[in-house]
Amino acid sequence: MSIEKLRPTFTFTEDRLRELQAVIPEAFADGKINWDVLREALGEHLEEENQEHFGLSWPGKREARRLAAMPSKGTLVPQPGEGINEENTHNLFIEGDNLEVLKLLQKSYAGKVKMIYIDPPYNTGNDFVYPDDYSEPLESYLKRTGQIDEAGHLLTTNSQTSGRYHSNWLNLIYPRLLLARTLLNEDGVIFVSIDDNEVHNLRLLFDEIFGAENFIAQFIWEKKYTTSNNISGVSGVHEYITCYGKNLGFLDNSILRLPYTDKARARYSNPDNDFRGDWMDVSYHGPKSPRERPNLNYPIIHPKTKKEIYPLEKSWAYERSVHEQHVNENRLWWGKEFTYSEPRLKKFINEIQGGLIPRTLLPYEEVGGTATGRDDLRKLFGEGEAVFDNPKPVNLIIKLLQMSTLKNSLILDFFAGSGTTAQAIFEINKKDEGNRHFVLVQLPELTENKTYPTIAEICKERIRRTIRKLQTERTNQMNLNTEEYLGFKVLRLDRSHFKDWQPYTENDPAQLGTLFDHFETPLVENWQKQALLTEILLLQGFPLDATMLPCASFLENDVLGIWHDFCAHSLYVCLDEKISAASVEAVNILRPQDVFVCLDSALSDEAKLHLSDRCNLKVI
Repeated sequence: MSIEKLRPTFTFTEDRLRELQAVIPEAFADGKINWDVLREALGEHLEEENQEHFGLSWPGKREARRLAAMPSKGTLVPQPGEGINEENTHNLFIEGDNLEVLKLLQKSYAGKVKMIYIDPPYNTGNDFVYPDDYSEPLESYLKRTGQIDEAGHLLTTNSQTSGRYHSNWLNLIYPRLLLARTLLNEDGVIFVSIDDNEVHNLRLLFDEIFGAENFIAQFIWEKKYTTSNNISGVSGVHEYITCYGKNLGFLDNSILRLPYTDKARARYSNPDNDFRGDWMDVSYHGPKSPRERPNLNYPIIHPKTKKEIYPLEKSWAYERSVHEQHVNENRLWWGKEFTYSEPRLKKFINEIQGGLIPRTLLPYEEVGGTATGRDDLRKLFGEGEAVFDNPKPVNLIIKLLQMSTLKNSLILDFFAGSGTTAQAIFEINKKDEGNRHFVLVQLPELTENKTYPTIAEICKERIRRTIRKLQTERTNQMNLNTEEYLGFKVLRLDRSHFKDWQPYTENDPAQLGTLFDHFETPLVENWQKQALLTEILLLQGFPLDATMLPCASFLENDVLGIWHDFCAHSLYVCLDEKISAASVEAVNILRPQDVFVCLDSALSDEAKLHLSDRCNLKVI
């Protein structure tokens, strides 16, 4: 086994290089890329030097990419008492800068998220953008939110006269999408709400990060059905929802399907009492003309007139052998009294797999609009003044969930706003007896509401009120573990518990000695066990909803055993100042692949050797 010093790590760049090395191993030597070999391997796919190429470029792009690869100096600290049913739930609300949070989630949640939905600032000229600091992003966040001083700095308004109007917005979105992609399953899907101001740039950005081949759809959401007569020009009644998959080659056909509605089922009937059940008839013609598809230009015998019928403008949709099979299986429909001049094909409802194919139009009457979103919020908070501007309607997010998730999927929303996504997940779980769970992230952006001083507070309160509402409405038909289903816990972005190493820059031996004294222990002063435990979970790649139980085998120390379905091994953590000899012996219950984490100072050298022989020992 081994002994390893546990330290904060961020391997975003290393992970991407590892993926490249798996595909082109010959281009790597001693951990470095040999550009000449890489060029030879890529061959004709490389652009020539100084050749113009298609893509999106803007001022600050290089720094934004670098920002995505910069390690976070933060961690996530539990906020007990702010959630509901915190011990049993899989749902998480994280208060903090979403860029830093996405970095912290990389190791524990990479490849685990089934669906991402975000509703970022639209860049209308009045939206706030996050003034990312390319040198100290965490410090910038703590200052903005008043955790360092009492200023509580507002975010920066991205006005159209400020210069680099589009660049500021792209610098906000680019690093976040880079990090978000790694969190998706291979068959995962991402939806982004946007309007005309940046939809063109967003598509190009997605093509670069996700690949144009993974584009799924550009949905049009009808946000209102009335015309505004008090504006000049054209009245806008829609917005967009851009949808990409991480890898469409892995996307199952059952995804991107919608459940049958009563309206859809009403299209099916059984006028001829077919033993196969209800059906609907569809056209028997294909898209091409008979001249273009001569093999689909053959005569069909009308069952009543016995005359030969040939296709006119469009050829038949099926080859002759398939048509004959349709005739033998009684799949042609000529009308109830054989009055149709051409056949139509029966499509049986019980033979259609996966559900209805979605349309790119999301009409107001089906999913609601901006007014519906405000009504959804008022029903929870009361009929007084709205606590949030223009929240998305719950039914809109439910529609996206229906077409992209399974009943046990993990959903991420890192521009959570008022928390529509959380309410939609609770509502759809109630409807189909699912157990979807969420991770929501929201910056504590200041509001003018004294009751809810930040948007994060609005979001948390909406989740609480939704849970109470569903608890009241709960019926025996909900075949769910409601203790797990109706709950959430809260975490907050803060500084890491590990000291930040300051490099020695002065020619001063006394300063060097002070630096080493400062790092006699790697942890900051007054660290708390529960908060440090959460950071250990993230560093070890365990999700924040992992099962944690005290280990009865360790009688003289507090040792937590930690398990999660995502992880093949178990994690054991003891943060006591000293670990007894009896506890060292009790480690025999661990498997060789398991990890034991403790303070370095809690073990003697002999105990370290003993532990490292039985498991993977990591010390702080």
